[in-house]
Amino acid sequence: MKKVYMISAIIVILGITAGISFFIIRDMTSKIPEHITLLTDDEKVYDFEESDEKLKLVEFIYTHCPDICPTTTQRMNLLKSDLTNEGVFGDKVQFITVTIDPYRDTADVLKKYRSTFDIENDENWIFLTADPDTLKKDQAEIQELANTFQFQYRDPGDGFYVHSTFVYLLDENNKFIKKFPMGEDFDRNEVFKKIMKQI
Repeated sequence: MKKVYMISAIIVILGITAGISFFIIRDMTSKIPEHITLLTDDEKVYDFEESDEKLKLVEFIYTHCPDICPTTTQRMNLLKSDLTNEGVFGDKVQFITVTIDPYRDTADVLKKYRSTFDIENDENWIFLTADPDTLKKDQAEIQELANTFQFQYRDPGDGFYVHSTFVYLLDENNKFIKKFPMGEDFDRNEVFKKIMKQI
């Protein structure tokens, strides 16, 4: 009987280990699909295949979010100041903000959102949405982009999205390095240290 329990315990441990390994490997091999193109808040096409070879910190937001999204953007803006002081922001690091609500978050709306946080439009912090002429295709590409990093979101019907709460650090080839919590749990010092270690 003890043998049966021991074998069962070993099987359970192996199953858990395999499951954890799967998620670690999945994250570590995640990369933005090269065919994805979206629209910037300047209404220019942004092609991930031709994106700059820089570290990228990617956040998914929607501008009607009452709490976690604006808090994350605000903290990222403080992080931007830290990286600028080190002389690496723009030169070796970019930020990318992608709306998960492109129907409401048009280029103009994202431009106002950027302005709310006094974020300079210097092409080093890129805000992305869907092109209204190809809205359905671009919505699908935003979903594909989010799925790449297991960022999940849905509109329960009231316009206030339920969504994952992570931002993602990518390498120069748009491959996953690490994820960090959003909102009040976004630790800019931790993110800063990780970015500087990668440079």
